[in-house]
Amino acid sequence: MRVLVLGSGGREHAIVRTLAKSPLLTQCYCAPGNGGTAVDAENVDLALGDLKGIVGFVKKNSIDLTIVGPEAPLVGGIVDLFKDENLTIFGPNRRAAELEGSKAFAKELMRKHKIPTASFKTFNSPDEALAYVDNLRNYPVVVKADGLAAGKGVVVVSSRREAEAVVRKIMLDRIFGNAGNRLVIESYMEGEEASVFCLIDGKAINILETAQDHKQVFDGGNGPNTGGMGAYSPARIIRGKVYSQVEDQIIVPTVHAMESESRPFRGLLYFGLMITRTGPRVLEFNVRGGDPEMQVLLARLNTDFLQTALATATYRLDEMGQIDWDPRPAVCVVMASNGYPGTYKKGFPIFGIEEAEADEDVSVIHAGTRREGDRFLTAGGRVLNVVALGDTMVQAKEKVYKAVDKIHFEGCHYRRDIGDRALRPDINPF
Repeated sequence: MRVLVLGSGGREHAIVRTLAKSPLLTQCYCAPGNGGTAVDAENVDLALGDLKGIVGFVKKNSIDLTIVGPEAPLVGGIVDLFKDENLTIFGPNRRAAELEGSKAFAKELMRKHKIPTASFKTFNSPDEALAYVDNLRNYPVVVKADGLAAGKGVVVVSSRREAEAVVRKIMLDRIFGNAGNRLVIESYMEGEEASVFCLIDGKAINILETAQDHKQVFDGGNGPNTGGMGAYSPARIIRGKVYSQVEDQIIVPTVHAMESESRPFRGLLYFGLMITRTGPRVLEFNVRGGDPEMQVLLARLNTDFLQTALATATYRLDEMGQIDWDPRPAVCVVMASNGYPGTYKKGFPIFGIEEAEADEDVSVIHAGTRREGDRFLTAGGRVLNVVALGDTMVQAKEKVYKAVDKIHFEGCHYRRDIGDRALRPDINPF
């Protein structure tokens, strides 16, 4: 099979690496790709916004399956365009992708179908939002840009002054562009965050493994939100009674809700959850694999990912049966450029990748890199994702940080506490 992967981050390199294990694969392309995909696949100089150009490439090169990594092409309607051209693609259409493309839509869907989430209000003007926060007496609250903001459009504020500043930045200063045309302000939920992933083909649901992301840039969950500084799988907080509640109260009702709204979902659906003392609640939906959560999930996946993605895209997911997982936990540490998620410098050479991968349980996934001859240079905020498997979470963490310590580039920054939450004795509130 000839496969095209769309995207340029760590998630897409992890997908490319995993596809390479499939005996079905004959050729893999990645558009636009990064330094790692340039080695493990063939990079194609196509912009993700050039949907017609992507379709043209798929036709010209007889691509059998296209796998969409990031959210923007899905929200932009690439699946609809492929369907019009009778081309096979993995991901939801535009109407289903609104689950991620509009936080207001997702919240209204959950309210209508009684899917547990935080209470909220939606605002179409800064004056309305500012008047609302001016009268609020209970803080903290969460302020969310309605549209896509690269994982950075959610801010927890602890006072009226902070709330007013964030509303102005989003709706007046337009720091997230059109994503801030509308605003969602919701109550703050106490608990532990974790994620569950599902494959859905419009009929069948296959619940995958769990993971936990680390969003803040510094140890201990401090500093600004990022696209993700690390992850581990499985998330021990989602088990037993909690797992049953997630399945019965959130996953199945969401899939049925989308069907009832004439927006049947097909692809990979990510449930970002807050596990509170009164049960799990939905924080957000993503209509694609998380980054870096996808890296730890794919590290543990034994089933042929290409076969599974194809079955999902062609309404044959029920034929796949039970997906097989490596029982060992996985930990991913993101190595970032100094200054991320703010401004940072690029173009520094990266050393030690080969030494880090000497352990067969370690993979170095490229995110913000470019290849120049035989060397790799930094080219983004999140540069590398180092992933390790271990017999225990403690061993996985030891392996991943041993590998991280072998890699060097100027201005390298990473968290030292990825996976620590899984080792706490009070991990499950039930």
